[in-house]
Amino acid sequence: MAWIRVIDELEAQGRLKECYEEIKRSRGKVANIIKVHSLQPNAMLAHLNFYKTIMFGPSGLSRRQRELLATVVSALNQCTYCVCHHAEALRAYVKDEAFIEQVQRDYTQVPLDSKERAMLDYAQKLTCEPSAVSGNDVAILRQAGFGDEEILSINLIVSYFNFVNRVALGLGVEFSEDEARGYRY
Repeated sequence: MAWIRVIDELEAQGRLKECYEEIKRSRGKVANIIKVHSLQPNAMLAHLNFYKTIMFGPSGLSRRQRELLATVVSALNQCTYCVCHHAEALRAYVKDEAFIEQVQRDYTQVPLDSKERAMLDYAQKLTCEPSAVSGNDVAILRQAGFGDEEILSINLIVSYFNFVNRVALGLGVEFSEDEARGYRY
C-alpha cells in the first residue's frame, strides 16, 4: 500500500479507529492517501478537513471545475493515484469519457470555455513554474470572469493537489480501480 508502515482499519485502535470511522461515515470509505497518515491521526483529520473544505465547501467554483483542477494538476505531476481518483470523481459531473481521457492526457486539447481555459492555464503555470506566477496571471483570471474569492479557491485547490501529489508519489501510495471508486461526491 505504501513505502512506510500503514495501520489498516482492522488494526486501528483509539483515536485512529475513531478517525477511520468518522471518515467512513462522511466519505463512504477510507482512501489509501488518507490511510498513509495513520501514524499521525491528527494530521490525517487536518488533511481531510482541508480537502473537504476546498473541494466540497462553499465556493464560486462548481464541483466540475474543482475536479478539473484536481485532475489536471495531478496529470501534470504524473501522479497516477490522484489522476485515477479525480478522473473518477469528474465522471460524476461530466458524462463524456473522451473528454475525461483527454483532460488526463493534455487539457489544452479539450474544448473549454475561455473561463475554464484561463483557470487551467493558471493551474499549469502554478504547478510547473510556480516562481514565474505574477500579478498578471491573477489579472488574467479576473479578465476571464473570476472574482477574488474564486481565484483564492483556484489557488488553494492547485496548491493542495501539488502537496497531495507529493505525498502520494513520495510515499508510494498505491491504488486499484476498486479503491478509486465508491466515494461520496
